[in-house]
Amino acid sequence: MEKLKIGIIREGKVPPDSRVPLTPAQCRRIMDEFPVDIVVAPSPGRCYKDEEYRNAGVPMSEDLSDRDVLMGVKEVPKSQLIGEKAYFFFSHTIKEQPYNRELLQKIIKENIRLWDYEVLVDDSGKRVIAFGVFAGMVGAHNGIMTYGKRTGLFSLPRMKDYFNYQAAVDDYDTRTFPKMKIVLTGSGRVGSGAKKVLDDMGIREVSPEVFLKEEFEEAVYTQLEAEEYVARKDGSSFERSFFYENPKEFKSIFAPYTQVADVMINGIYWDNDAPAFFTAEQMKEEDFNIQVIADVTCDIAPVSSIPSTLFASTIADPVFGYNPLTGKEEAPYADHVVDMMTIDNLPNELPRDASEAFGNQFIEYVLENLLDMDNSPMMNRGTVAENGDLGQHFEYLRDYVNGE
Repeated sequence: MEKLKIGIIREGKVPPDSRVPLTPAQCRRIMDEFPVDIVVAPSPGRCYKDEEYRNAGVPMSEDLSDRDVLMGVKEVPKSQLIGEKAYFFFSHTIKEQPYNRELLQKIIKENIRLWDYEVLVDDSGKRVIAFGVFAGMVGAHNGIMTYGKRTGLFSLPRMKDYFNYQAAVDDYDTRTFPKMKIVLTGSGRVGSGAKKVLDDMGIREVSPEVFLKEEFEEAVYTQLEAEEYVARKDGSSFERSFFYENPKEFKSIFAPYTQVADVMINGIYWDNDAPAFFTAEQMKEEDFNIQVIADVTCDIAPVSSIPSTLFASTIADPVFGYNPLTGKEEAPYADHVVDMMTIDNLPNELPRDASEAFGNQFIEYVLENLLDMDNSPMMNRGTVAENGDLGQHFEYLRDYVNGE
């Protein structure tokens, strides 16, 4: 069998991302166990250094033009795309994000086959590969860190400043966090990652009912499922499958949590047609109590679940202030603003842990499908573009691609 030639690209998006889709050890394992040849483009910014790839016996080359498949993490800048190739990366186009329209147009024009990790799902529709757990972990940590900085009650290092997550846990074990109420939305990968951090911090979980009704002299959190923050407009009972299929039929019932929570960690997957948790007008009301929002979901307003997510913040500059009265960005940590943590590449604060977990998922769930790509339903479902057009499952993006 002829070997599949895979290239690991150098991340080109600015600000740069240090994660990798495959670690040196994973590249070595794949080449030893599968009919695959891997070459890695050198990069000074990776969490795994070029020398680590070389020491694992993985070839390095600036020239990846002979590769069949190119793998990255974040969006590839349009100028760096190589035509007539197949790519894996998170394209951030499948929700019709306007800022990446031209990227998808270029991919189609250059006859590139794009597999977006976000839409690689098994036969039951469950995603098989994601960084979501780590996004949730870092998002929760950063939300609590922001609250400490805002209030002056405690000082928590950035997640990126720990060697790895175990070092963060060792730090948590030395602390008792002060009184605060945290509402966590979502129970998927992001939600489970955020929950892990809150649990490892020793913060007590309480039910949504208790969270709304009782006061506490300690730090507590509650985790909300969809039925606890949305309801049918017609008053019918909540059915999860109906919500996912008909999000327009629902309204937000999140308002009571805005009145009692100090911190919100948003970890849902949000559909463009679903209701926002609250409106910009509601954020102006005197009883809106939330002081910090860690928006891991990070859909950008106005098409977003959080109206104050004006833009994605960065690891270098993670928090901005949102003034509800003006709807504008201001300096953070002032009494009259809501502090927004909206980093869109959160796992990059735990890059080695996140990359290793991601690569293991690729090997377990994707690699054999890739080797039989023409006969794999998974690869077919995950093909956003091919043959100079949209993939068959992404026809809904036609108007988006056409600029309409």
